[in-house]
Formats: sequence, structure tokens, C-alpha cells
Amino acid sequence: MGVVRGAGVVVTGAGGGIGAALARRFAAEGARVVVNDLDADKAAAVAEEIGGIAVPGDASSIVGEARDALGGTVDVYCANAGLASGGSEAADEKVWALAWDVNVMAHVRAAHELLPEWLERGSGRFVSTVSAAGLLTMIGAAPYSVTKHGAYAFAEWLSLTYRHRGLKVHAVCPQGVRTDMLAGTGSAGDLVLAPTAIEPEAVADALFQGIEEDRFLILPHPEVAGYYRARAADPDQWLTGMNHIQQKWEAAG
Repeated sequence: MGVVRGAGVVVTGAGGGIGAALARRFAAEGARVVVNDLDADKAAAVAEEIGGIAVPGDASSIVGEARDALGGTVDVYCANAGLASGGSEAADEKVWALAWDVNVMAHVRAAHELLPEWLERGSGRFVSTVSAAGLLTMIGAAPYSVTKHGAYAFAEWLSLTYRHRGLKVHAVCPQGVRTDMLAGTGSAGDLVLAPTAIEPEAVADALFQGIEEDRFLILPHPEVAGYYRARAADPDQWLTGMNHIQQKWEAAG
């Protein structure tokens, strides 16, 4: 794809799952890819596989090192690292704080570092791996649902604020994806996400199609668009339906 060939790309949380699939796809399309992950060994393994550069560490603080590794310029930043925090309103405040830090503030910090250069030159691409939970919600996972709404809202804000200045923003909102994160969602994930789960590579395919079509909202599960419309058109009916799923989950537990 001409739009990414030769581009300097950073993918956070790329040691496995969706991030690794994105890194592989960008590399296959001719991009120069920085592979970031908290797990240095996983980052190194993926980087070696694709001919990329491993920059392990906290996704909130690697923009400078990644920029240097790419020769001074980042063209595409994939804010993919995420945390699937379960629990209710009673979850420990440390759980809430960490979910907020990883799922939202890491995106904010990256944008803060990247935008001055991007706006000066009039181009840049920010890819936010959100979740269908950012458009809808997820039973049994209040911290995850709330912070993914925040991630989506931030991506939306970036796009509406800077699109006339050359910034391209994509919000990727899949439902279940066959990754370790899905496995960690337990019985709620088994009930809601597993039946229609897709492979990480399908998420990468959806992103690249969205890039070609210059679309903000990327839905690897197309049916999410219908759920989103139903939620907006009749919130009470939609909430009643989700509550039925909640009750089914509680009964099965």
C-alpha cells in the first residue's frame, strides 16, 4: 500500500495479539516498524520476525526512543496497548487508575509528543485500538468499558480537531479477537465475545481497508454498526437487552 510504504510506524503492545498482527501487516506493506511491548523478549521476537526494531517499555513513554529508532520521524502511531480490566464499581481504585492510564492516558501522552511535528508538516496518522466496548459496553468489566469509551472519545476529538491540518485518525473497534486478552475475560467473554471471535489478522485487514477508504471508524465486526445504531435510537431498549445478557451471565455463574 503506497500510503504506508517506507513510513515510520510504531505499534505498541505488539508482542502478540492484535499488535503483532498490525506490526506484521505494516512490515509486509513496506513500512519501517518499531515493535513496542512491556515484555522485551516478545517485542524482540516479533521485531526479528518482521525485520523491525524492538523498543520495549511502557507505551506512555517510548515515543522519543521510537522516533530516534526510525531516524527522527514517526509517520504512523498505533496506540494498541490495552488492559482488559474486569470488575464493577467496587473494583479497587488502583485497578481503575491503571485502566485509565493504559487505555486512555497512554494515547493522550503519545499524541502530545507527536502532534507538534505532525501539525507543522501537515501529515500524521494516529491509530487507536479501542474496542466495541468503547461504542457499546462489556458486562462484568466496568473499568474496561469506561476507559474504552474514553479512548474512543479521545480519538474522535483528535479527528474533529485536527483533520483539516492533515491528521488522519482511525478508531479500531472489534468485538472478540482470539488473543490472550480474550482468554482472560473468563465466563463473560465466553458468553458475549467468543462465539463471534475473529483472528488478529482480520483486525489488521479491516484497518488497512479503512486506511484505503480514509475512514475514521473501523469495525472488524460489521454487525457492531447495527448495535451502535440501536443504542443511539432507543437507549432504554438497548439497555434492557444488555441487562438480559447480564442476567444470563449471572445465572450461569
